[in-house]
Amino acid sequence: MPCPDPAVPTPVLALAGWCPLSPTGAQTTQLLVEPPWRPAVLWDRVTLTCQGSGTAGATTWYKDGQQRWKEGPNNFAVNRSGTYRCDRPGSGFSPTVRVLNDRLVLRVPVRLLLEGDTVTLRCRAWRGSSVTLVQFYHGDKEVSRSPNGTKLSLSPLQLHHSGHYHCRGRVYSDESRSWEQHKSAPVTVTVHSEPHPHSLPGPPGLGHSPHPTSPGASPVCVPTVPVANATITPGPLSHQVHAGDPVTLRCSVQVGSAPVIFTWLRDRQEVARGPVLELGDVDVGHSGTYQCVATNQLGQDGHRVFRALSPELALEVTSWGHGGTGGVSKGNWLAQERDSQGHWD
Repeated sequence: MPCPDPAVPTPVLALAGWCPLSPTGAQTTQLLVEPPWRPAVLWDRVTLTCQGSGTAGATTWYKDGQQRWKEGPNNFAVNRSGTYRCDRPGSGFSPTVRVLNDRLVLRVPVRLLLEGDTVTLRCRAWRGSSVTLVQFYHGDKEVSRSPNGTKLSLSPLQLHHSGHYHCRGRVYSDESRSWEQHKSAPVTVTVHSEPHPHSLPGPPGLGHSPHPTSPGASPVCVPTVPVANATITPGPLSHQVHAGDPVTLRCSVQVGSAPVIFTWLRDRQEVARGPVLELGDVDVGHSGTYQCVATNQLGQDGHRVFRALSPELALEVTSWGHGGTGGVSKGNWLAQERDSQGHWD
């Protein structure tokens, strides 16, 4: 059945490529977490950002179901564990985010996990305490153990990797000066099938596609939105980068129906996929021009493919002790924004 044209939504930042629209076409409020890991933990210096429609300073914050901050800022640094959500007058309540203060946590990156990708789960102890004899579990089944390792790599991802994971380990306690056995709370890993490539679209615009329903059910209209306004963070602001510094780039879109596929380019060559590009401890070989490309597929059979290119970001990494005052020179981010809006091949 035909669907009425919805109003164009107010821009909202979509975390990890998830759709910022509700099934009825109304914009929803998003609660973004930095660092982008699940679960969020208090000792990781967590920042929450509320994204939604409405005027700046119109955010209401809730903790453990109780209103804590009316007409507050759009973001703040969390200093207490608990369950948080926010409310914007134009788009309503966000989903809840739980911030833990556990002794042991299993961390999963916040991004869309596709078949064939790689994901690393990390078993971390409170405030960076030492952890040893780590065991990883998928459901109730032990899948890995290591006397010193704290990471579980799933590669290549398959649908059967979906499920609940947790870790166990011995954590050193400074208070008791002894090793204590701890178990993390479970985290959920969901692996999605990667869409098949299709031909590129005609002119961009809002489309609609029927939501799959059970036989005999009435069709439900779900608005679909092309990706737009891809950005990289850290953005154009100046940053100091030395060889050996850890560098992570994140790509997000202002709007776009899920699933959104993120591709990273370095000097116009594909180097990785996913919303997060972890360069690790960089060296001068990481210097170059970086850009991310966000794509999604719309239409009843996914035949319309849209893409959005981020501004280019030129990364210059300088070795320690190479020039500069006192024998130390500073590397920096040289962000060069260029025309990068909606190109069609």
